[in-house]
Amino acid sequence: MTDLPRRVSINEEGPREGFQIEPGPIPTADKVALVDALSATGLRHIQVASFVSPKLVPGWADAEAVVSGFAPRAGVDFTALWFNARGLERALTFRYRLHLTGSISLSASEAFSRKNLNRDWAGQVEAMRAQTAAHLAAGIPVERIGVMAAFGCNFQGEVTLGHVFQAIADGMAVAEEAGATIVRLSLADTMGWANPSQVERLVGEVRARWPELAITLHLHDTRGLAIANAHAGLRMGVASFDTTVGGLGGCPFAAHKGAPGNIASEELVLLCEELGIETGVDVDALIEAGYLAERVVGHPLPSALLRGGSLRAFRERAAA
Repeated sequence: MTDLPRRVSINEEGPREGFQIEPGPIPTADKVALVDALSATGLRHIQVASFVSPKLVPGWADAEAVVSGFAPRAGVDFTALWFNARGLERALTFRYRLHLTGSISLSASEAFSRKNLNRDWAGQVEAMRAQTAAHLAAGIPVERIGVMAAFGCNFQGEVTLGHVFQAIADGMAVAEEAGATIVRLSLADTMGWANPSQVERLVGEVRARWPELAITLHLHDTRGLAIANAHAGLRMGVASFDTTVGGLGGCPFAAHKGAPGNIASEELVLLCEELGIETGVDVDALIEAGYLAERVVGHPLPSALLRGGSLRAFRERAAA
């Protein structure tokens, strides 16, 4: 039995995710050009920058310039990422250009949290308690819980259902205490451990316990299984995915230098098209944006679709 959604929302994270890991430096104008190209493809959600420490993530030292530079487009939500009060303060100066929402982000792997953010489990929860309060005080809604390393961890090893459930439960408790209403849950395969059976099991178990939450999958292609895992998610009715054009990026703390990044946006769009699922995205325009991304970073990206192209031209030629 399958439960394919009628329409899927593609949350494009290529600019933010990609430029944080590229050695660079990448000119600000090139980053802006990619954002503008992506906004013309039919994408409705684009994460454009990270407001993080330039010492830790030098690729986003120009976050303010990028956010100031892109061309707004009606119907497109441009978003950004931040991790602390200083990042929130920087983001708030652009609330007229960015769609600002808060998230309670927890790792199902304490070992990854220590490596990534230097926080133990209790430290994660306390940080999210303070961050949630700060967001709500600033008038920024907090409607999402994100669970990192939900499928496995290079530093901890296997991540159990119990670890994921505990992270979600802790996040829900933080939200309830602050008076926030959570409507969406993101499950992230941060280090590429997931397989299709695991995706089906985790999505099914989480949905059974929290049926009121819409689920987003954040999939990495570290070991080449991202598109198979996305198909498993689609069969479970998941209708929201985080992706990156060309497969840009990857987690800089995942101990996999040179590994592929997130699932490629254009590959997921093609899969949806072939399954009869609407995305509202022009896959050929997205492929062109992928070529631009390759020129910007100066090396090939892992997306197979950038090599093979879409099926549209072949079908049109065969029908002529």
